[in-house]
Amino acid sequence: MKKYLIIFFTLMFMLTGLAFSDIVSFRVGYFIPRAQSDLWDIEFENMDFTKSTFQNSSFSFAYEYFLTNEISFQFSVDGYNKKKVGTYLDYVGYSDYDGDWAYPDIPDFERDFYPSHVFSVSNTPVQVSLKLTPMGRSGKIIPYVGGGAGMYIWTVTMQGDMIFFKEGVWDSDNEVWKYPIYQVDAREESKISFGFHAFGGFMVPLANRISIEAEFKYNIAKGSFSADQGFEGFENFDLTGYQISIGLNYWF
Repeated sequence: MKKYLIIFFTLMFMLTGLAFSDIVSFRVGYFIPRAQSDLWDIEFENMDFTKSTFQNSSFSFAYEYFLTNEISFQFSVDGYNKKKVGTYLDYVGYSDYDGDWAYPDIPDFERDFYPSHVFSVSNTPVQVSLKLTPMGRSGKIIPYVGGGAGMYIWTVTMQGDMIFFKEGVWDSDNEVWKYPIYQVDAREESKISFGFHAFGGFMVPLANRISIEAEFKYNIAKGSFSADQGFEGFENFDLTGYQISIGLNYWF
């Protein structure tokens, strides 16, 4: 709920500011998480996920206020989320009177199920930027660069089976190690972190008040987990990522 309230008030502020803006932009992009923290690593090591699994489309809205012919102030909101079901690699599930157990996936071993869980990530950066158009805004191609800071509203959830590898039990009948499977429902929802970004791109005028643009943005941010939401013990979650987008601009 907190996330949606923040986004609502942010959009209201942005819509109010349209009366003073010089460019309004709508963008469609593709977000590529860097995914370099221990929770990411554990998921990629144990599940049938890869880094490309969590790449996904993104949507952006921005308005820009001209300070000079070469310098402007920009306020933007981006949105990314991805939810995926993953299955543990090289393990199968077996149920007995002691509960659910994970066994190595070896030939001729009878399984009851494949251990799996859902891993979901969302990230909504709300950013302020200084944008530079060193060649001005009157050319047929208008290159620009910029950067700034932002508030990152993020959520991470995990639901389903979790193999607890720290509690291995030797199965003398099958001569393998087995591991208990617990049900997990870990949630970090609408958390807020702060980070930085840099971007570059170009605009191409199509008509008197309309242009198209292409942009590359690099976001840098990390989120800290709470102590009681199921992710305790993990290092800060990597929110850093790359975003490639195309957009439509309307000039006032």
